[in-house]
Amino acid sequence: MLLGGVLPDTTPVNVLVVVVASALVWIGSGWLESAAEALSAHYGLPPVVQGTVVVAVGSSFPEFASVVVTALAGVFDMGVGAVVGSAIFNILVVPALSGLGSDDDLESSRAIVYKEAQFYMLAVSVLVITFALAVIYRPVPGGTALVGRITRPLAAVPLFTYGLYLFIQWQDVSEYDAGTGGDVTRIHREWLTLAAGLIVILVSVEAMVGAIESLGTTFGIPDFLAGVTIIAAATSLPDTLISVRSARDDNSATSLGNVLGSNTFDLLVVIPVGVLIVGSVPVNFTIAVPMFAVLTLATVLLFGALRTDMVLTAVESYALLGGYLAFILWVVAETAGITAILGPG
Repeated sequence: MLLGGVLPDTTPVNVLVVVVASALVWIGSGWLESAAEALSAHYGLPPVVQGTVVVAVGSSFPEFASVVVTALAGVFDMGVGAVVGSAIFNILVVPALSGLGSDDDLESSRAIVYKEAQFYMLAVSVLVITFALAVIYRPVPGGTALVGRITRPLAAVPLFTYGLYLFIQWQDVSEYDAGTGGDVTRIHREWLTLAAGLIVILVSVEAMVGAIESLGTTFGIPDFLAGVTIIAAATSLPDTLISVRSARDDNSATSLGNVLGSNTFDLLVVIPVGVLIVGSVPVNFTIAVPMFAVLTLATVLLFGALRTDMVLTAVESYALLGGYLAFILWVVAETAGITAILGPG
């Protein structure tokens, strides 16, 4: 059954749920973006902070819910795979679509390149180190793969790192001169709009993910392939819509900041929170490390594209899409047994 037994779990119904949920996500992301802009103006937040914190945290709610659900269900590896797959999608596809959807080249900035992108690369490194510590000090005996158990003390490492990230953003806010014109009326209504957008996005994406999972089972799509590709893309839909919409409005700081801020939040907060809820979860190091290696390469590719003349051109956008296509082909090859880079599950 679908949606708690309200709708039958059939292929036509699942397809209809995906279509309707996509439309609702589009509406919810519009509410979220407009409310975030109004609130950021009211409180005098810089555009980069608006994208990397306010909008990014809101659009990361689907990944947050996915990790919590998988952790409680005892399939934490699937949640980690979905988050990492979503991060790769965000790094390669979302900026590319934003660049192609913009009227001109998508402008970058030194704040994006030298602060946000580099701190995001630090976030990737911190999470890999956390997984390595789990394998070294909390190994799971009896398995053929390198499996470690992440405990609550280990989960505190990435959370403290995100605390440093918020401190840096707070410093930028304190140094930012918003000038005049930042005031908005009916501020309580904007907060309600923001909350409504978050709820619509969360409920819609969760329904969409459930429908996609049912379709994957019907058509025999392996869980790993569905997790790092289809489910990851579905949970990244709010990020995509918000970033593309911001790029069309010539707000490149929010468009690119949302991508990097959302991924930083996913890696340093979403995954550790799942551990805090359950207490401890196993992680397969032989699968996690190659996926994080791909994520690092994708980040380097985006970093280089953004730094070149401080713009993202159409050619560079197509290059990012080509990189994501190569990733999909590799995952399909791994699933089919053509390549064997990933270790045993």
